[in-house]
This record gives sequence, C-alpha cells and structure tokens, in this order.
Amino acid sequence: MAVALPLFGTGGEPSSFPFKMPLEKPSMPLSAAMERAYDDYASPTYWWNELFSKFRYTQLEGLDYHNHDGTISRRDPSKVVKANGKYYVWYTCRRTETPPQGARGGSDTRPSFDWDLAEIWYATSEDGFTWTEQGVAVPRPPKPKVGWRSVSTPDVLCWNGRYYLYYQGFLEMPGTRGDDCPVACSWADSPDGPWTPVNEIIVPNGPEGTWDQYCIHDPYPLVYNGKIHLYYKSDFNGLPEMVRAQGLATADHPLGPFEKCPLNPVLNSGHETALFPFKGGIAALTGRHGNELESIQWAPDGINFSRVANSILMPIAAGPYVPDAFTDTKDGRGITWGLCHFTTMGGKNKRHGILGRFDCDLSLDYHDQGMKDPEHYWPPEFYFRSGLGGARKRIEAIAREDLKTQ
Repeated sequence: MAVALPLFGTGGEPSSFPFKMPLEKPSMPLSAAMERAYDDYASPTYWWNELFSKFRYTQLEGLDYHNHDGTISRRDPSKVVKANGKYYVWYTCRRTETPPQGARGGSDTRPSFDWDLAEIWYATSEDGFTWTEQGVAVPRPPKPKVGWRSVSTPDVLCWNGRYYLYYQGFLEMPGTRGDDCPVACSWADSPDGPWTPVNEIIVPNGPEGTWDQYCIHDPYPLVYNGKIHLYYKSDFNGLPEMVRAQGLATADHPLGPFEKCPLNPVLNSGHETALFPFKGGIAALTGRHGNELESIQWAPDGINFSRVANSILMPIAAGPYVPDAFTDTKDGRGITWGLCHFTTMGGKNKRHGILGRFDCDLSLDYHDQGMKDPEHYWPPEFYFRSGLGGARKRIEAIAREDLKTQ
C-alpha cells in the first residue's frame, strides 16, 4: 500500500519537493541534481532562464554561390552592426579557380582549405534576411606583409567613431603546419571604407610551449570596463587529440598593445568566439568541442565563466547582432539574431561555406515562449543521415562474435 509522505516536516520546512517549482532554492534537503539546478544555472528551469534559447535558422537571400561549384565561399561572419540606416556584416570570402585541394594540392592559385587565398568582403541589409554584397573590404596584401597568403575570420570594433577590423593574417598556406597565424588589423572612418591596413601583428602568438604558441584565431572585440576585450580561440595539445579553448587579451587602444589575461584560457570549450554584454558581465555562446560544448556561459567579470544553460544546434561561427557591443554598458541586454555559417555545402569535391541567419531569445527585452521550448522535431532521415559509415562492418562483426558466447 502506498504511503503518502507529509508535505512539511516538524519544523515547518517542506519534506517533499513542491509541485509548483520554486524560483528560489527551497530550504530542504535536495539531491545533487536539484542542487545543481539552483546553484549552477541562471534559473532552475529553462522556461525562466534568460540565457537559454533554442536556435532557428533561415537561408539568406541575395548572395550568389556560382551554382555551388565550390569556387565561391562565404564564412566566418563578424558581429552585425548598424550604421547609415543599414545592417553591416564582414566575412571571409574565397573566390578561386578551384574548390579547396588540401595542403598537398594547394598552390599560388589553388586553395588548400576553404579559408585559404581568401579576402574580407562585406554586405549590407535593410532587414537582416536579404543581403547585398558590397565588395572587398580588406584584400590580401603583397608578400611578405601579414596576411599575404590569406586574410580571414574578421570581426569589427567601433571605437571613438572609427571602425577597426581584426582578422587572421596567414603568412603561409593553411595546412603547411596547421592553421598557424596571428591577428592583424585594418581601420576606417566609415564602415564602407576605405580600410587602411596596419601591416603588423596586433596580437601575437604565445611563446614556445604555451597553449596559443601557433595561432590566434577568431578575434572578437567588445568594449567592457573601459577597455577593449578581444577574445580569441587557439588550438593546442596537438593531433590527433586537438583541444580548443578561448582566451582574452585587453588593451586601452584598438591597436594595442594587447595584454593577454594571466588566467588564459578563460573558456575551456567552444570552437569559435561569440560573446555579448549581459547584465553586468559577458555571456558566451560555447558551441561544438570541449567538455562544456553546446552551452551558454556567463562571467560577471568577463574572465571567470560558468555554464548557465545548455542548448542544442547552436549556430556555428555565430556573428550576432549586438547593439550594445561597444557602449561599455553595465546592463547588457542580450541578443535575438545574427548570422552564422554552414561549411559542408557542395559535397566532398566542391566543399564551400555559405552564410545563414539564426534567431534566438537571449535578450532581457523579449520573451519568446517558442524559443524557450527546447524540443526540435526532426524527421527520421535527419538522424539517419550521418550513419556509421565504414564502422558498420566492424560493429556487425563484434555482434556476431558476441552471439557465439554464452
């Protein structure tokens, strides 16, 4: 016979967890799971969590990809900014005679990878869905200047009325030793340019033996606590067990000198950088790679991040629209949309990237209940697409051997 447990203990405290979930942590014994729900996240449930959202995607209009033959690629969008009554975005654009050929097949005219032999282009939009490409913002400089091989993965800063583009400047073909590159910069008085290259390294690789000795990828600037906070990604630990994490460098001026945070890396997971002011701190989209992949994190000081929500199908290489990215706000309002990329278009021999739009509700000013529902209902073919590939025969053999044993 079932025994009903008392609702309250002898001291008046609840003895069973209540049906209506308390917003604040109740004063009662809790399991480790429920302790985490209150202690480790911005809210005990995603319905009330301002830093939880699902993400929805829309194909952009207005950009041509040459019938997706692999000779045109657009990827790595910057933050979206508003100026002159339009939205602006900068991105890696490759226009080459062939699709990527791999490190062994690359040449002065044939790209090794999708981001090789690239330049930084830009586009504008009046609604965020249809974009008009405006042309090259930052071309590759002549050899041996920083970026002569390729300039890619840009992001933008507006500081005292002037615009700065930070980007990866390749001094050798990607794949020669990996994706080795430091950060370069160009500036302009208008988002339409002309852009003046600084022609020197702005954020250098770390010294030999340190986690960022080979590359400073995905430079991403925000203005916070009176300084430029430039977040970046690096790859370390070596192949085949590559580790990706994110660091921080700060400066009083857009051209530096930049000082790397002594606590780097400040994020232990995530492939690309995508951050925004939120309340008094900084929030980060921490997508693929790492123990804390597919999470949204927050740091009250822009340095010490903690996971405050989990999500799925997060945007790859997100470039969000962050209206208060450069205001040095102490009350960051969050984001609701941006651009991202998809890099598997065209198949194996025509591989290239395309830009897309994502929408979400990571904003204090909106509450979209549909974005707070975590369910995604995909048809079965979505799940079956990846399959097991060549591993299936091995797994079938293991099953047959297993059936022989009793």
